[in-house]
Amino acid sequence: MSSYQAVKVSKGSNGWGGPLTILPTDKKKYIVSVTGGGIHPIAEQIAEMTGGEAVDGFATKIESDEMACVVIDCGGTARCGVYPKMGVLTINITPTPPSGPLMKFIKEDNFVSGVKKQTITAIDHSEVAATEASPNEDPEEKRTPQEIKEQAKQKAAQYKQPKKKANILERIGRGVGGVVNVFYQAGRETIEQIIKNILPFMAFVSTIIGIITFTGIGDIIANFVSPLAGNIWGLLILSVICAVPILSPLLGPGAVIAQVVGVLVGVEIGKGNIPPQLALPALFAINPQVGADFVPVGLTLGEAKPETIEVGVPAVLISRQFTGPIAVIIAYVFSFGLYS
Repeated sequence: MSSYQAVKVSKGSNGWGGPLTILPTDKKKYIVSVTGGGIHPIAEQIAEMTGGEAVDGFATKIESDEMACVVIDCGGTARCGVYPKMGVLTINITPTPPSGPLMKFIKEDNFVSGVKKQTITAIDHSEVAATEASPNEDPEEKRTPQEIKEQAKQKAAQYKQPKKKANILERIGRGVGGVVNVFYQAGRETIEQIIKNILPFMAFVSTIIGIITFTGIGDIIANFVSPLAGNIWGLLILSVICAVPILSPLLGPGAVIAQVVGVLVGVEIGKGNIPPQLALPALFAINPQVGADFVPVGLTLGEAKPETIEVGVPAVLISRQFTGPIAVIIAYVFSFGLYS
């Protein structure tokens, strides 16, 4: 039996890939830390748990065929793909999905990211395939589990290097690197969201606005309901019309009703034909449809399940039918004395 112990390294929060089983052998016994500033605590923990030897990849050259695994802190550029390409199990402490020029080499069985100390767990030899055993070990050798653990502790103590306290430059460098990685990852995820979700939605909205503008449907509806803006009862009727679940998703893009009726109400208030205190309730009366077209997109961006979207969209649209007139009444009450 091998004197080395196996550990399972799983992805952390927002991480990707894995889990990876790390089992050093006499030939591949090095846990290489390529993070800068000495040996990273994650590499030290893996070495202590497996009986491997943690080394600083920046200070010591280790051949790829001698690496049990490598610990990196890459935000998604070269290092993410270099070691998977070399056939080395790669543990990234930064929560990064496959990216960079070598992303085609990054697979779930050779890469895991977002790793924390709590995502590293020990596993028994019985859980590890026999093919992962060291080629130099004697298959006939029999040892008890207690002997295996004791020998692993001795091996860990043998390879354990004295901890070197990081100096101020190393701390600053590691801190700056962590901040840069966070902002880089945030920027990449933002661009990905824009390309996959926001731009297609903008194209959809542009198409709807074009259809409404070209056909003149929006002007017809606006001119029909604009006379209702002269009194509170008309504003209540207007809010009900704008919030009808069938109409509100069509009126939402471009805010046709809100724009046209809003301008008309403003002009009439300026002329003195409509009391100025109706401006506040009119604002709520012409806007219950706002965002009605965005409800399914918003639920999708929130990673809602299809069943949630099916129920959530009509639920929100129907709720607007009730909250729209209520908002007009509340605004009307608060408008008393507003322009006196």
